[in-house]
Amino acid sequence: ANLCTPGTNVVMNGELVTGHCYNSTSETFHGDQWVTVEVRVYGDSLIQHFVGDQLVLSYEKPQIGGGAIDGFAPGLFKDGTLLESGYITIQSESHPTQFRKIELLNLEGCTDKKASNYQPWVLKNRSESCEYND
Repeated sequence: ANLCTPGTNVVMNGELVTGHCYNSTSETFHGDQWVTVEVRVYGDSLIQHFVGDQLVLSYEKPQIGGGAIDGFAPGLFKDGTLLESGYITIQSESHPTQFRKIELLNLEGCTDKKASNYQPWVLKNRSESCEYND
């Protein structure tokens, strides 16, 4: 549950960090065993890594910056631009890894309790997604 950030900087403990990789506080797991990892991404604000129930890494304000990338469109690469969306990548640093189950939960949706598709876990309202039964 470490973090590597090619072309991206983040804020940790209130400070902009511009290095490439950061270690979590997770223990190392040896041998064959399943380990549950959860990453909570709250848009361009807070990101948290959990191993089991333990918070092992937390950072915020992911933004364009730093190096370690090639072949980008220069007009799109503006240092300091907060990342509001993107891709999910899962990587193993030097050891084989198997993934048993990967689940994604979109935290955007209808926050109107009167709507038939209201979900209490939604964090960002998309009022156009609300559905109402007459």
